[in-house]
Amino acid sequence: MNALSQLGSAMLSVLEPTSLLLMIGGVVIGIIFGSIPGLSASMAVALMLPLTFSMSSSLGMNTLVAVYIGGISGGLISAILLNMPGTASSIATTFDGYPMAKKGEAMRALGVGIVFSFLGSIFSFIILSFFAPMLADVALQFTPIENFGICFFALTMVAVLSSGNMVKGLLAGMLGLLFAMVGMAPIDGTPRFTFGSNEMMGGFNTLTTLIGIFAVADILVSAETIGKGVETIPVQKVKGFGFTMKEFVKWLPGALRAALIGTGIGILPGIGGSTSGMLAYVTAKNMSKHPETFGQGDPEGIVATETANNATIGGAMIPLLVLGIPGDGVTAMMLGGFLIHGLSAGPLLFIKNADVVYGIFAACIICALIMLIVEWNCIKLFVKVLKVPKHILMPLILVLCAVGAYATNNRIFDVQSIIVFGVIGYLFHKVKMPTTPFVLCFLIGGMTETYLRRGLMSYKSFGAFFTHPIFDVFFAIAIGVIGWFTFKEIRGNKKAG
Repeated sequence: MNALSQLGSAMLSVLEPTSLLLMIGGVVIGIIFGSIPGLSASMAVALMLPLTFSMSSSLGMNTLVAVYIGGISGGLISAILLNMPGTASSIATTFDGYPMAKKGEAMRALGVGIVFSFLGSIFSFIILSFFAPMLADVALQFTPIENFGICFFALTMVAVLSSGNMVKGLLAGMLGLLFAMVGMAPIDGTPRFTFGSNEMMGGFNTLTTLIGIFAVADILVSAETIGKGVETIPVQKVKGFGFTMKEFVKWLPGALRAALIGTGIGILPGIGGSTSGMLAYVTAKNMSKHPETFGQGDPEGIVATETANNATIGGAMIPLLVLGIPGDGVTAMMLGGFLIHGLSAGPLLFIKNADVVYGIFAACIICALIMLIVEWNCIKLFVKVLKVPKHILMPLILVLCAVGAYATNNRIFDVQSIIVFGVIGYLFHKVKMPTTPFVLCFLIGGMTETYLRRGLMSYKSFGAFFTHPIFDVFFAIAIGVIGWFTFKEIRGNKKAG
């Protein structure tokens, strides 16, 4: 039986009433967890695991898939409406989503995000269904050296994000790297910048840092204007999803590029949706004819990041199913689900439990459609949060930030961290320093160091890295990006002078 006929049979199976109801419930739960900062998709899947004990293996895994898809997509809701990334994957969505919401285009921003989340998911699920084994073989060719090349290339995107103000952008990026180095060093566990504090040994949590730098900083900025004008943000009504067919066709090439980035990054274990979203965003900005509109409320920014972070789902499932290697934190939880149901993720899964595998493929596609329908029907409900006056909304958001930060690791230190990073974000705003390079370097700095040290341990010399063609390509592109944007900056300064 070929892949297409097996997928068709699995589709009929997952559309049975019990399976469909469980998937709808899973998607809704995932959206709720994804939209609340601190309550991540990983946490939702972890909490759902015990509930799948009594289910059949197919029903149990399909339910976990539903929670995963809902959780990743749900992050765009708070990212757009409140400037609070519900999940790390939605960081870049705040860059243009929140400015659109402040201009009254919240419904349009949500519509764009929901549609391209769906398309990114579907793209990666089609790739997953038909090309999983082949792509898993490609992923096996990536050693720490190739992964270091990708991370190094991602770090050079600071030059793109800092275009027009290179000095402040690089300073923000270096601060991000500095904060990423706090805690125990990778590989050897040497404490760094902990100042004798046991709580700082684990470093700063990604979600708490993002909540502080975006949400708490925005609360502090908004506190200056409360009582000085309009207390609520107007919401413009839209037809359909808020964009025309002409705009949709215009955005498709960028969406395809972002979907390829998201799927490709997802296949590589340990890198994750936050990196793919950021890479897709800076690539879209770099290739745009009007890069100056990014960060000011350009829908193309949302198209790029939401397509990429949802495409990462299908990509991350490939090493999980084919190799038994989890691609990110959520798929690590799902690996636990396989073990609970007596399934062994890896090559034999396709032979011994092909019905479960293709059931997961079919469930991914159906759950993406459920996510689209649920979120579209709830757009008007979501935007009601903007009708709450600021002097009421902001304290509620601050409480939500504190609860979300504490829920991440059950540590008061994380609540204190969001205040620290909130003040840092506020100071960035006052001196007009971009936060995007800080966030990019904070997210990728730790991974870059880990892969560099692993590569050096294996080959004893950095020169040996250049014997790997994939690394050579990414390194050459990275150096080219740095050179080109440095040249543009110098030329721009000469013209201005």
